[in-house]
Amino acid sequence: MKPLIGVCSDLLLSKKDKQPRVVLDAGYCDGIIAAGGTPVIIPPYAKEEVLEDYLDRVDGVVLSGGADLNPRKLGKRPHPSIREMLPRREESDRMLAKMLMERKVPTLAIGVGMQLINVMVGGSLYTHLPEDMPRGLPHFDSVDPAHRHIVFVTPRTKLEAIYGEGEIRVNSSHHQGIRTLGKGLRSGALAPDGLIEAFESTDAEWFMVGVQWHPESESASALDRQLFSGFLDACKGAAAPTILKIAA
Repeated sequence: MKPLIGVCSDLLLSKKDKQPRVVLDAGYCDGIIAAGGTPVIIPPYAKEEVLEDYLDRVDGVVLSGGADLNPRKLGKRPHPSIREMLPRREESDRMLAKMLMERKVPTLAIGVGMQLINVMVGGSLYTHLPEDMPRGLPHFDSVDPAHRHIVFVTPRTKLEAIYGEGEIRVNSSHHQGIRTLGKGLRSGALAPDGLIEAFESTDAEWFMVGVQWHPESESASALDRQLFSGFLDACKGAAAPTILKIAA
């Protein structure tokens, strides 16, 4: 059986709609399917029993990208550059991330999903990179959605096993980033200006990789497909004991 991969979804609230709509970029599903998995959409529903039901069934979870976390919950002041995600999604994502850590479910955290994992284990974020790192390289371009830069893959990491050693080019569309790493995390890739662009769990029993770039995007490289493949390989390994137990 193909691994079932849960993907947390976003909420879209238009002026005409009274009810928000559940949305997800198709690239997440495309990447999972191409790597040999079956995607399952997890709606933003902040009830523990609902999320537990999903986690009882899936073999891995993708924490998808989206808008910014509420700065007040990070102990920061609002900033004009911040575009907050809807509270319902942030509450649900926080609950889901906590459960992933507790259960050690294989996890791929992308964009704000990576940032959420970091702050939940005591790390911190830059509020707005152009101001916080004025001498840093551009990490987003409002004119060019396919903006890219290189990152240096950290040796002897899961990311090196997936991408290979040395440097790679990644898409970049974020105005926030990792300031300090949280407990139990190590760097997986650095931008030339020193910004942490990827990390992973130091727990050998938990496959968790977070990337600031977007492997699901149309601007992703062919090499980024290997990230989904590496993640699915970990999910297949995590699923094996369950399959054996059922067969017995």
